Amino acid sequence: MSITTISSREFNQDAGGAKKAAEKGPVIITDRGRPSHVLLRFEDYQKLAGAGPSLLEALAQKEDDDFDFDPPRMGDTIFRDVDLED
Repeated sequence: MSITTISSREFNQDAGGAKKAAEKGPVIITDRGRPSHVLLRFEDYQKLAGAGPSLLEALAQKEDDDFDFDPPRMGDTIFRDVDLED
């Protein structure tokens, strides 16, 4: 894996070249000489984010094998007390 560094100006002038470079590894985009963004292939991003199968992919699964599907919890904010005083 190779890491490429380009300026934001270079990125704006050659986005296609940046995408080609991202096939080989992350592309660090700098703004005024300081790293500001990173361009990754979507598959690499999913690996970093720990994304598993979506609900649609899980439901469309054709194999009979079991699989782990653990959607993120919404927390306790979906329940609240009702104010009937108004």
